[in-house]
Amino acid sequence: MLSTGALRAHLLAARLAGPVATSREVSLRSYRLFAARDPRVTLGLDPEWAWSERDLLGLMADKCGVSNDPGHVSGPDVIDPERTLSALDAFAARLREAVERGSPVLIGTGHPHRLLGFYAGLADALSAAGCLVLTPAQGRCIDITTRFGVRTYNLGYVRGVALVRETGGVCAGSETGAHSHSPLPVRVALEGAAEAGGPLPELVVGDHGWVCGAGQLGIEAIGLADTDDPALFVGEAEGRVSVAVPLDDAVRSAYYRPLTRYVLNRACLSQ
Repeated sequence: MLSTGALRAHLLAARLAGPVATSREVSLRSYRLFAARDPRVTLGLDPEWAWSERDLLGLMADKCGVSNDPGHVSGPDVIDPERTLSALDAFAARLREAVERGSPVLIGTGHPHRLLGFYAGLADALSAAGCLVLTPAQGRCIDITTRFGVRTYNLGYVRGVALVRETGGVCAGSETGAHSHSPLPVRVALEGAAEAGGPLPELVVGDHGWVCGAGQLGIEAIGLADTDDPALFVGEAEGRVSVAVPLDDAVRSAYYRPLTRYVLNRACLSQ
């Protein structure tokens, strides 16, 4: 069993929390874009409240532990490991509730190169505990606007985790997928589940557009978010995201394994 103290030490050593690789400049740019309601950073969320850059900075200071000083404009951003640990406990509690209710669950990531293993571990444990891990609309094409123009992707699943792959980019059996912020994949997955006669997920687990897109549609959603992903924390503040866990979402994939162990232990799902 991984103790809270051991995980705190790991978060800092792996730079999942504490000073992280995400720069202050990148985070502040995201807050400016979110305040302007740029869809690249709202991730499918339609905020109910008016959020200024200063409001967002205050929110992210509260939720993540970043500096609330608007004059602090450069250097690495900072995540408070205590906030990460508290959010991971809440995240685990939601997983446990899903098992107790026998809820169908949809898991998806826009960070497959880094986070696939973390989510796959959750999917394996949830399935073993009797939860139905959904895989709707597999192979469906999705046109997503990127900085390179509109690209066509296919919705796929690896070990129960949804991701998108650029058409013709990789073979069907590959575990690699594309980095994506778009809410379109979760919408397509939900449409596919509805067209097939259900069931629909009662909980969506993931990041980026998977969480915000589901939360916007009224489905309980929990996920991971970096300091430059204010949308998940806004969704949490407005009541459409149940849990947003602050951490660096782009470190080595192996560094997330202790988080999987910790969450599953907290959720009483250790195998």
